[in-house]
Amino acid sequence: MTASRHPTPAPGLWPADTTEDVRARQPTMAVLPIGSFEQHGAFLPLTTDTVIACAIAREVSAGRPVQLLPPLTVSCSQEHAAWPGTVSISARTLHAVVTDIADSLRRSGIRTLILVNGHGGNYVLRNVVQESAGSGVRMALFPGSADWDAARTRAGVQTSGHTDMHAGEAETSILLYAHPELVKEGYESADCVADDRKHLLTLGMSAYTESGVVGRPSLASARKGKELLAGLAEAFDEYAALFGAGTEAHD
Repeated sequence: MTASRHPTPAPGLWPADTTEDVRARQPTMAVLPIGSFEQHGAFLPLTTDTVIACAIAREVSAGRPVQLLPPLTVSCSQEHAAWPGTVSISARTLHAVVTDIADSLRRSGIRTLILVNGHGGNYVLRNVVQESAGSGVRMALFPGSADWDAARTRAGVQTSGHTDMHAGEAETSILLYAHPELVKEGYESADCVADDRKHLLTLGMSAYTESGVVGRPSLASARKGKELLAGLAEAFDEYAALFGAGTEAHD
């Protein structure tokens, strides 16, 4: 029997800087993409949240004197455990890893860390940011719900953030734009609306969707994905201003 061929990893997930590149840039801020390894229906890869977090991180880092870090690719996806392929770590572990990274950055002279979160289930990241006060490293969690709302409006996304929870219009659009080679056929007919998810944390996603999709991926387009990323990059200007990380001058 011939083994099935694994898809080629998405390009652009890993920073290409050398140590001398970082020395020359002298960054005072680091950007850490945080994704997940969880089901996203039959048409998006398990790495979807990581790919999206990396795409956002690249957009907000462009032209700024920051250190772009490689992504954390496994996080808190316990609500997706009913589907094959999903892998999770505990909230305690994610908290510890992010805190350790912040401590390492502080020792190297970087005192600001932006957590670019691509997975809504990483609730503990709010606590990490909250607890960073007085630690010697200032943190922020990006994008916030208001940032996503503004970007969705700019892009003409038709579904609300609540309806468009998982593998829906927004996530599929970003992959169609940033990495269309990762999107399989079938998203055009995979809509699943499940707005009443009162007991999601208790029952998991499988109580509300058979396919793993919650949203309307049929409405996705590469144009919307491009505008979503542009809107988030614009929203990041406010965060950069908080920490004094403006754009670099270009000739």
